[in-house]
Amino acid sequence: MEILIGIGAFVIGGGLTWILYSTALKSRSRKIIKEAETEAEVIKKDKILQAKEKFLALKAEHEKEVNARNSKVAAAENRIKQREGVITQKLEELQRKIKETATAKEELDKQVELMNRKNEEIDKTHKQQIEKLEAISGMSGEEAKEMLIENLKAEAKTDAMSYVNDILDEARINATKEAKKIVLQTIQRVATETAIENSVTIFHIDSDEIKGRIIGREGRNIRALEAATGVEIIVDDTPEAIVLSAFDPMRREIARLALHQLVTDGRIHPARIEEVVNKVRKQVEEEVVETGKRTSIDLGVHGLHPELIKLIGKMKYRSSYGQNLLQHARETANLCAVMASELGLNSKKAKRAGLLHDIGKVSDEEPELPHAISGMKLAEKYKEKPEICNAIGAHHDEVEMNTMIAPIVQVCDAISGARPGARREIIEAYIKRLNDLESMALSYPGVIKTYAIQAGRELRVIVGSEKISDKEAETISYDLARKIQTEMTYPGQVKITVIRETRAVSFAK
Repeated sequence: MEILIGIGAFVIGGGLTWILYSTALKSRSRKIIKEAETEAEVIKKDKILQAKEKFLALKAEHEKEVNARNSKVAAAENRIKQREGVITQKLEELQRKIKETATAKEELDKQVELMNRKNEEIDKTHKQQIEKLEAISGMSGEEAKEMLIENLKAEAKTDAMSYVNDILDEARINATKEAKKIVLQTIQRVATETAIENSVTIFHIDSDEIKGRIIGREGRNIRALEAATGVEIIVDDTPEAIVLSAFDPMRREIARLALHQLVTDGRIHPARIEEVVNKVRKQVEEEVVETGKRTSIDLGVHGLHPELIKLIGKMKYRSSYGQNLLQHARETANLCAVMASELGLNSKKAKRAGLLHDIGKVSDEEPELPHAISGMKLAEKYKEKPEICNAIGAHHDEVEMNTMIAPIVQVCDAISGARPGARREIIEAYIKRLNDLESMALSYPGVIKTYAIQAGRELRVIVGSEKISDKEAETISYDLARKIQTEMTYPGQVKITVIRETRAVSFAK
């Protein structure tokens, strides 16, 4: 019972406590709510104030932009008004000018009409004057014009010829000294021996008894030797000598060396002859390559194709008009190098072109082509530079020169071949060249006599003084020089001298 009373008292006490606690919580809650409402009101007022300030700022910015646009529009309107004023002013000025132009055109039309009438009157007067002149002179206007043109042409041609001769004389005075100086210095610095090669080789023997052994029984040895070498072997009464005759120096050299080995060995019979000739031919071919290498090294020409080196070596056994081709090529190469250096050009390229300029003469390819063209094709085939190929092909004017090296090679080739004694000229060709020179000069009207002198290097032309004037003599000299230069082939240069003299002859009786 007591326990129940205690529990009831505890419950009542707890209920009172809970009621008091609940009342305090409600009071505190109302206070917090009131504070929150007060704070919210303050925040609301601040936000409203901020919004008003932002609105005022945006409004001020908008009004500023509007004012700026209004100012631009006003400025644009002012510019448009100014332009309208200018355009109006120009339009008025243009209309005024159109009126003035129309007035001026009318005035000009009047002047043109007046000029046309005056021109008609002038033409009429000119025609009347021409008719009077034709009646007085007895010839038409066209005839008089043709006569005047012919007279002017003849006078102009004579004056031009004199002018050309004066220019040539002046050019010779100024240029010949330097040209001669360069050429003479080049020739003196590259002075070489000159020798004429023949088409026979003399093989010396110790005694005439060897001749019989070389001939062999019934001539079988000599026939075998001639068949193997392609050389004609002449065994005659000449003491201690056998003549080897062939146009190819390489064959003659093979025959000479083979004979030397056969005579030294003493065994001479057809089988042995064929063996020795084949052996000697291989030795000569090796000597050809060695000669080409040695020549290129001596001249300082490097990087040549092996086939070009072989062709250079073969030049040793070739000749041109009796001049050894390898010696001619070496001399031309040295001349080209010196002359190119004197002229400020590439001496190495010039020397290379000078060495290779005659390789077409020793080539077996396309023998029907001129040797300059054949040599140019070989150089192109073995990858030589274009300027070298052009110099090789142009040294006899078969192709057009397009480099400065080409004329140097042509000149140096002529210098080497034109040395006194360097080449042998066939007497028939020499006489024909002199006759052609004289005949060419005699073909001109008024020429009385012609004389080719100084081995064809000077042509004297005698003209009649009563038929040819001094001016016409100059014309003949100039035309004849041009004709010889274009139609004939000759070494060096040909001097043409036209002689016109007047003789007064009287007799005392």
